[in-house]
Amino acid sequence: TVVHHDSQIRMLEVDHGEPVRVWLKIDSGMHRLGLPASSAQVAWERLRNCSSVHPDVVLMTHLASADVPESEQSQWQLATFSAATSALPGLRSVANSPGLLNIPAARADWVRLGGLLYGQSTHAERTGTDYGLKPVMSLDSKLIAINDLPAGEPVGYGGTHRCERPSRIGIAAIGYGDGYPRHAPTGTPVLVRGQRCPTVGRVSMDLLAIDLTELADVEVGDPVRLWGQGLPVEVVARHAGTIGYELTCGVTRRVLYVEDELI
Repeated sequence: TVVHHDSQIRMLEVDHGEPVRVWLKIDSGMHRLGLPASSAQVAWERLRNCSSVHPDVVLMTHLASADVPESEQSQWQLATFSAATSALPGLRSVANSPGLLNIPAARADWVRLGGLLYGQSTHAERTGTDYGLKPVMSLDSKLIAINDLPAGEPVGYGGTHRCERPSRIGIAAIGYGDGYPRHAPTGTPVLVRGQRCPTVGRVSMDLLAIDLTELADVEVGDPVRLWGQGLPVEVVARHAGTIGYELTCGVTRRVLYVEDELI
């Protein structure tokens, strides 16, 4: 149980049930969740005096700019957290995924991994494979139609894309209703038969148009990979102007989830 507000401590002070293990979150400068650094010792003492709290209270904080190597804000937060907790015993937890990679001093006793568990990088210009990681999620669909269009023909809602040449346009059964980013522009890569092909036009709720002109022998029913092994989610996110975390969190429940322990 993470305790980050005085109201939680008050509840624990009147609860006399079985002891729970508590992580006390200190606000070292992100100003999102956490007890003020100035009240860390008092909060810790109050928790230690609660019969409903296990005596081994873990001290934690969260870094706002851990994805920026040598961030001054991170160094300031580390110093603030250290000063606030230096007189207190117990294990510490500071680093998230970027903190683990970029800030050795933040590793402490516990690290709280998120994106790294998915094989994702936390650096804007790198992918997980740059760190020797493997993606554990792939988002796949298949082609349900292939259309041969002459030059000048529009594709998709609003006709935002016009074929500059005679084009073979494939339609994949996936869209923003499944969690694929609607704001992904023309040119965002997908994999068809293991080769990168660009999307064209607007992303629809249920469908996605792909330029297959350079791909030989493609057929309806061929698999389409939106991200995963062979196409890092960070690459797709970069095209869409977002981060891989948003894409992996945003896949909707109407997508069939298949778990494979052999990944």
